[in-house]
Amino acid sequence: MIKFDQITLQRGSQPLIEAADLTLHSGQRYGLVGRNGAGKTSLFKLLLGQLQLDSGQLTWPPTMRMAHMAQELGGVERTTLDHVLDGDLALRQTEAAIAKAEAAHDEKALAHVYADYDHAGGYTAVNRAQQLLQGLGFPEQDWSLPVGSFSGGWRVRLNLAQALMCPSDLLLLDEPTNHLDLDATMWLESWLQKYQGTLLLVSHDRDFLDQVVEVIVHLDHKRLTSYRGNYAAFERQKAERMAQQQVMYAKQQTEIAHIESFIRRFKAKASKAKQAQGRVKALERMEKIAPAYADSPFTFRFPEFERTSSTLLDLDQVSIGYEKPILHANMTLLHDSRYALLGPNGAGKSSLIKTLVGDLNPLSGSVTQGEHLKIGYFAQHQLEALDLEANGILHLQRLKPKASEQELRNFLGSFGWQGERVFEPVKHFSGGEKVRLALAMIALQKPNLLLLDEPTNHLDLEARHALTMALQAYEGALVVISHDRHLLRQVVDQYWLVANGKVKEFEGDLQDYQAQVQSLALAQAKNKIEAKRAEPQAGNNELLTTLERKELKRQQAEHRKQLSPLKKSIAKLEKDIDTWQAKLDLLEAELAQPNLYQSENKATLKDLLSQQAHASEQHEACEEQWLEQQDRLESMTQ
Repeated sequence: MIKFDQITLQRGSQPLIEAADLTLHSGQRYGLVGRNGAGKTSLFKLLLGQLQLDSGQLTWPPTMRMAHMAQELGGVERTTLDHVLDGDLALRQTEAAIAKAEAAHDEKALAHVYADYDHAGGYTAVNRAQQLLQGLGFPEQDWSLPVGSFSGGWRVRLNLAQALMCPSDLLLLDEPTNHLDLDATMWLESWLQKYQGTLLLVSHDRDFLDQVVEVIVHLDHKRLTSYRGNYAAFERQKAERMAQQQVMYAKQQTEIAHIESFIRRFKAKASKAKQAQGRVKALERMEKIAPAYADSPFTFRFPEFERTSSTLLDLDQVSIGYEKPILHANMTLLHDSRYALLGPNGAGKSSLIKTLVGDLNPLSGSVTQGEHLKIGYFAQHQLEALDLEANGILHLQRLKPKASEQELRNFLGSFGWQGERVFEPVKHFSGGEKVRLALAMIALQKPNLLLLDEPTNHLDLEARHALTMALQAYEGALVVISHDRHLLRQVVDQYWLVANGKVKEFEGDLQDYQAQVQSLALAQAKNKIEAKRAEPQAGNNELLTTLERKELKRQQAEHRKQLSPLKKSIAKLEKDIDTWQAKLDLLEAELAQPNLYQSENKATLKDLLSQQAHASEQHEACEEQWLEQQDRLESMTQ
């Protein structure tokens, strides 16, 4: 158990957290949320020993093992696999002890250290590290590459894998999904659901929080407040609390106005001066209730474009790649198309977006643009192209030189810049502020097609909500790559699956896609078993390691869990079909009675016919649902 007792943390002379209490119970998974700059990272640094309390007390078990994502990268010449294995310090220390004992030919010491090596999971360590790398999107051919050969986002993934490799009782993760694609995000989600220690997670991905955490800790107004449940439960509880707070605030304001009125009326009268002074002291002692406020300070908008074309882009037998094709596409984007791109890492999603933009010329085939096509393109590399010395206003003036300064200030205001902050140079911006400026620059140009490659990276929950609302209201075409499933569900209508060198429409939703990914992982695990069985075995070597068997069982259990609700639904529909069929049989038997068609039984006949029509309709509806569910089950079990 970790206990924060009346803690205060300051940044300079300003308190970030003041007289706050919090208890983190062993084995619970916590999500830490709050506005950017509220102090979430400072709280992490406190736990890591990088900051000291200004007051209060922090206590935890003396034997607690802690793991976290490193901000810096170690030796860039280390291989990817070795870098991940370095996360298990106990393992590396045991390996060093083995090397020392072997060099000294100390058989007794060797017996002890090999026992320690076994206890540290040394015999399965490489297998565990490989599974982490595979889950986070590193193909097998990358495991021997030096760390220095990877770009910034991939290095973040390596540090995440290293943190997960470290045996821990407390795991601290600060925005772990920022540089992950959807497949890797879903894998990490599954991994964290099985984590046995205490998890403290900072994330701006609502769906990720919903699936992983059990308690939300809200850092707000310098206090820490716990809410039982996931992020969706937190939002409901917070809304109820805010509504209650607003009522209490209004009541208190009425009371304050009444007291102030008494003070103004009677403080000059000698007979009432004492009572008036008492009211002043009562007013000073009163604990003020803050008014409830709307969470998001942002109101993003994509202004209405002037013209559009019925067909914005048409790709005819296009081969996409650099020196050789990695993807073949034959697709059309209409003026109202709203697609998300799904698919594993490296399948070509970003290359497809670049081809749509025109940054990557097709190797073959043709790309035809609509007459009035106007593209708004966002990708992470565009943040590096911002002028670090220029301010937000200047960036917009370069795009729209005829616009007045006030017009541009108003526009920037909706993206979160108020007052003199519009003149602050970009070099002082956070990652989220750079994203918001890039989005503002896109919106200013009134595109009729938005191509967005991971637009939510670095955005906090409020900014993501504002972007979601803006994209919902946007009337143009949209193609988006994102690991934020909440955003995808809210803003797109259809999905394209980019896999195995092709682009095709995906028939299903994100839940179906997750089930498909898990089914594929299960099939790959089975193939691995078959391959091992086919190999000639030496001595008494096991066909499969203990860890591999556990992983296969886990994947099988996960797959059964995915199929269980579907099978239950099918079973219920089968019962309903039988029930309605029995009802129809009974009604047909009654309708076969000759005396039913005599004039005096007209009302009964009408009622029976009505019942038959209703039963037939229900029977047909259940059969249609049953067929749909069966098709879905078959697609998930292939």
